Amino acid sequence: MTEVTLSNVVKKYGKHQAVHGIDLGIHDGEFVVLVGPSGCGKSTTLRMIAGLEEISGGEIAIGGRVVNDLPPRERNISMVFQNYALYPHMTVRENLGFSLKIAKRPVDEIAKSVAEAAGILGLDELMERKPAELSGGQRQRVAMGRAIVRHPDVFLFDEPLSNLDAKLRTQMRVEIKKLHQKVGNTIIYVTHDQVEAMTLADRIVLMRDGHIVQVGTPLDLFNTPVDTFVATFIGSPPMNLVDGEVSGGTLSLNGGIELSVPASARSLVRDGQKVRFGFRADNLMPVGHSVEEEGETAELDLSVTLTEPLGTETLLFADLAGVEVQAKMFNPRPVAPGEAMKFRLMLDKTHVFDAASGKAIRG
Repeated sequence: MTEVTLSNVVKKYGKHQAVHGIDLGIHDGEFVVLVGPSGCGKSTTLRMIAGLEEISGGEIAIGGRVVNDLPPRERNISMVFQNYALYPHMTVRENLGFSLKIAKRPVDEIAKSVAEAAGILGLDELMERKPAELSGGQRQRVAMGRAIVRHPDVFLFDEPLSNLDAKLRTQMRVEIKKLHQKVGNTIIYVTHDQVEAMTLADRIVLMRDGHIVQVGTPLDLFNTPVDTFVATFIGSPPMNLVDGEVSGGTLSLNGGIELSVPASARSLVRDGQKVRFGFRADNLMPVGHSVEEEGETAELDLSVTLTEPLGTETLLFADLAGVEVQAKMFNPRPVAPGEAMKFRLMLDKTHVFDAASGKAIRG
């Protein structure tokens, strides 16, 4: 069993504290993604797990063994970087087997491990090529293969898809997901891309300014964000947020718009409380072009300012209480800028956040 446990882990660079005493438990065989904006501490955390950065405080354990003072080679981890880190003068076969050769493993064992990795990642026809003869996606598969041959307890991925174009990133996300299904090892993956996090993770760890903001499944963070930062970081497009004030069970928005306070927050808000009202584009839909769902709804007359056709649906931009919000139009038709439309808002799917703290108000 290879669990990874971080207990009150701190990282300081002089007077600057990059990671603030985080606690995290990662289960055996779990795919966990650390995500957050640049400078949030996610890559630093990964490098501390790998042993590439010394920790300033706390404890890191891999498989129940404290590894604070162990060098990377003794932690039985393999790391895949965004720049591939392949040896340009070596063939794919030589790159795959190099770490085992350095470890003085028997020749037949190296050949077997290399063949297994090549088979898992579909590299058999590329074995005699050098990195310069490979595409970006092929190089990244070789980098993953080089990690596989060592049979590590934990795979660490540091923004491995950042150098690929959009189409290749999508393809490689599938490859990485398949890899996890085949090998079943614990994977800790760092990215700034919330789409990668949502599509790959068993659990997401969302970080900000060296702190963990929320941990949960992708749907946990999407459906029940703990604050406005999570609400706007997770999901594409991000959650719409409109300022409002509570009065007698009614949520008053600018422009005289009044809505019922969502049932999830109704008993927790107080008269006069300033709040931020949140909802996803999927829950604001034009009447006649919506997905029918049961629950409390509200109808709004809005003017469309911009459209983004996406094939089977169109993203609509509209003005609500002086704020540009986004809505989804299913079974779309052409919509002219400035066109007034009636929208249905699914109140049961909306959120209320305290305006001062940004924290979710939820029963």
